[in-house]
Amino acid sequence: MAPSTIPRSDPFADPIRMSENSEYAAGDTLPVGRDASLTLATDSLIVLEAKTTQAVPFFNVLWAELSDFDITIQYAKPTSKNVMRVASVNYLVEKPQQGYAKAWISKLLDRAYGESQRKKRIKVLINPFSGRGGAQKWFLRDIEPIFVAARCEINVERTLYQGHAVEIAEKMDTDAYDVVASCSGDGLPHEVFNGLGKKRNAAKALSQVAVVQLPCGTGNAMSWNSFGTDSTSLAALCIVKGIRTPLDLVSITQGNRRTLSFLSQSVGVVAEVDLGTEHLRWMGSARFTYGFLVRVLRKTVYPCDLAVKIDVPTKGAIKEAYRKEFSNHAPIEERRSSFDMETPGLPELQYGTVSSPLPSDFTPIPSSKLGNFYAGNMALMAPGANFFPAALPSDGHLDCVTVDGDISRTSAIQSFLAVEDGSWFNMPHVNYRKISGYRITPKGQKSGYISIDGERVPFEEFQAEVHRGLGTVLTRSGHMYEAEGVVPRTGQGS
Repeated sequence: MAPSTIPRSDPFADPIRMSENSEYAAGDTLPVGRDASLTLATDSLIVLEAKTTQAVPFFNVLWAELSDFDITIQYAKPTSKNVMRVASVNYLVEKPQQGYAKAWISKLLDRAYGESQRKKRIKVLINPFSGRGGAQKWFLRDIEPIFVAARCEINVERTLYQGHAVEIAEKMDTDAYDVVASCSGDGLPHEVFNGLGKKRNAAKALSQVAVVQLPCGTGNAMSWNSFGTDSTSLAALCIVKGIRTPLDLVSITQGNRRTLSFLSQSVGVVAEVDLGTEHLRWMGSARFTYGFLVRVLRKTVYPCDLAVKIDVPTKGAIKEAYRKEFSNHAPIEERRSSFDMETPGLPELQYGTVSSPLPSDFTPIPSSKLGNFYAGNMALMAPGANFFPAALPSDGHLDCVTVDGDISRTSAIQSFLAVEDGSWFNMPHVNYRKISGYRITPKGQKSGYISIDGERVPFEEFQAEVHRGLGTVLTRSGHMYEAEGVVPRTGQGS
C-alpha cells in the first residue's frame, strides 16, 4: 500500500491481537448493558463483554446512534478473505449515561470518519453488462447495504448503451451529489469524466463531484489505484470512508474531437495486446500473455513521430519527486491548477490541438523502432501490472514509458515479468519520463490500435495535454495511490 500519515486500519485484522495491542483512556469508555463496555482505543472500537472481546477498526465503523435507551453501532465485518458484510452491536444505555453516550458517539464518529465526508450523496450508475452481467447482483448484495448502513443518500440508474453515462453526467445536477460511483469496469468512469467535461461549468463540475469505481469489470484499474482492491464490498467501504483527492485529467485532441482521459494512452504492444486480442476472450487473461509473446517473437515495431514536453527527465529526479509527495498534505485546492470556474466548458488548451503547429517546447524523441509507447495517469493498469510506479494523482504530469521494439527477445520477456515483480522501472532499456504533453503520429501503418483508457480510438495522429487536478476522486490516503512506489514506503532510501 502507498504510505499515508492518516491511521490505516486493516479491515481484515485479527481482532484479538488488535485488542491486546490497543491503549485507551478510561474517559473513552462507555458502560453499556450488564458487564459490558465500549471503548475508543488507538485505532479501533473495543467491545468488551463478560467472556468475549471484539475489536472493530475505526475504518470499518459505518454509523452509531442513540435511540431512546439503545445504542446501535453498525460496522463492516469481514466474513471471508475479501468480503465485508454489515453487522451491528446493540446495548442498553442507562438514563444517567444518556448525555455522556451522545458525546461518546460524536467522538466515535470523529474517529471513524476523520477527514472523510459523512453521509455522502451518491449517484450510482450500474452497467448491467459488466462482470458478465453480475453488476446488478453485486450492487444489491455487496454494496447497497454498506451505503445504507453508513446513512449515504443514494440514487441508482442503469446505463442502457455505450455512451449513456456521458449523457447522464452531462445532464445531472452536480449540486445534488457528492459522488458518482460506477458499478462497472474502467469504461464508465471514463464516460462520467467526459460527461462532466461537457457541462457548461465543466471545471466546477469536475472539481465538485468525485468520480469513483465499484469494481464490477475485468481490470478495475481505478479501484485498484484508489482503494487497493477489486472487492466490491471493500470498495464500497472505501467510498464511504474515502477522502476527496484531486486528479490530473488529460485532454486528448484527435481530428476535431477533444476528450478527457483519466487512466492511460497507449500505442504499440500494450494497445495491440489489449485491443487486438478481443477475439481471444475465451482464453481469459491468458490472451494478454499470448498476444505479448507473439509480438515479442516477431520483434514487432510501431514507427511513429513522437514529441513530448519533458518535465522530469531522469529516473533519479523522478524518485526524488515521488519521495517529496510522502509528506505533501497540502489542502486539496493547493494541489490543483487555478481554473476559472466561470469560463464555459473545459480549460483552454495551453499547447493547442493536434492541428496546431507543434509547440516549440516539445522535444522530438527518436521513435522509428518504437515497440511500445505508454503514458499513464495512475500506477496500476490491472492487478500486478504496476507499469507506472512513480505515478501520483495530482502532480501535473503523465508518466511516459517508451521501449524500442528491436530489443532482444530475452530483454522483452524480462520486461514483461518485471512489471509484476517491481523491477520494471529500473530496467536500462525502459525509458521513463514525467511529461505534461505530447504529440504522436503513427508512420508506415495504414491501420492499427490506439487505446485511450482502454477504449479503441481511430488510428491517427493525436495530442495530449495534462490539466493538474482538474478532476476529483476518492482515495484512502487523500494524496497517494494504493500501489508500491519507486521508493520504500517509509520514504527513505532510493
